[in-house]
Amino acid sequence: MAHQGRRPAKGSGKGSPAHRSRAAGGGSRQGKPTPRRTPRAEKVVFDAPTAPPEEPRTFRLGAVPGATPGKWIDTWKRRLPHVALELVPIEVAEQRPALDDLDAALVRLPLDDVSLHVIPLYDEVPVVVASADSHLLAADELTTADLAGEVLLSLSDDVLGPLKLPDTAPARVAALSTADAIATAATGVGIVLVPMSLARLHHRKDADYRVLADGPVSTVALAWPRDRTTPDVETFVGIVRGRTANSSR
Repeated sequence: MAHQGRRPAKGSGKGSPAHRSRAAGGGSRQGKPTPRRTPRAEKVVFDAPTAPPEEPRTFRLGAVPGATPGKWIDTWKRRLPHVALELVPIEVAEQRPALDDLDAALVRLPLDDVSLHVIPLYDEVPVVVASADSHLLAADELTTADLAGEVLLSLSDDVLGPLKLPDTAPARVAALSTADAIATAATGVGIVLVPMSLARLHHRKDADYRVLADGPVSTVALAWPRDRTTPDVETFVGIVRGRTANSSR
């Protein structure tokens, strides 16, 4: 029988720390708080439709003899592998009508037509092509004064325009194509004046060339019809101007 005046054991009353701990769940396995679980991130699925594939197409680029678009074509193939580029050889005499069937073309100036966009790209120095045993080749560089007394072959596909060489004698043969004129110069009959790229294009072992320091240059340009400035044309313009793929137009 409990004694009425007996005090509860020390530390066991309602106000004791032990009582408060039990009330809060401490000191008992059943009373431990359950740790919160971090909710898993749900995958979000976007139902936006994928862009339709581009229609197959071809970019047709014309090029006059001597033009060298190789590095630009390589860049095009890396940047637009899904768009074929067709290189179309064109003659200088036919470069304007040829543009009607091309996306763009590397042409030689002058080309005066307000319906075209024309961007000059670079100037080519003129050279004198002569027989491999010609005395002219003894010099590293020539001037028009050095050509006095030489027979100048005329070209049917001339791109340098009229030449003021009063001390030279005109050839007594009809105008020749550049390839035929260089072959004739190789025999020692006369000399030919052409841009350096054409001398290299028609290189022969029995002929060589020297730069004509005071001769007229030939400017190569990129041209295309104004009313057909397509995104592909703008891309090619950016390539020839050295823009990167991320550059703004």
